Amino acid sequence: QVQLVESGGGPVQAGGSLRLSCAASKYSNRRKCMGWFRQAPGKKREAVAAIYTGDSTAYYADSVKGRFTVSQDNTKNTVYLQMNSLKSEDTAMYYCAVDFGYRCSSSWYGGADFEVWGQGTQVTVSS
Repeated sequence: QVQLVESGGGPVQAGGSLRLSCAASKYSNRRKCMGWFRQAPGKKREAVAAIYTGDSTAYYADSVKGRFTVSQDNTKNTVYLQMNSLKSEDTAMYYCAVDFGYRCSSSWYGGADFEVWGQGTQVTVSS
């Protein structure tokens, strides 16, 4: 089974940037949907972004559009989340997940279609 490992989180000041990485432990050339989600203490899990690895089509939550960019490097079996103009409300544990369906579903933001999840990486934005 594929295992996902996130990295790149840490403390950052408001307005700053971070790049998160999500590396798959086993190479898989299957086209898949890779998603990023986050959860802050006391809050529900929230969708952030997703990318379909077949053609790099990207999807974003309204709260991060224009600030975050999801991308992939197939040679490294890694997906990235570039986060710019960070705000205190972006503080959360960030998780990546994989959906082996044909494409990212229209309901990807719910998270239910994702089959494997990483352990998360903490992002803390101070104002």
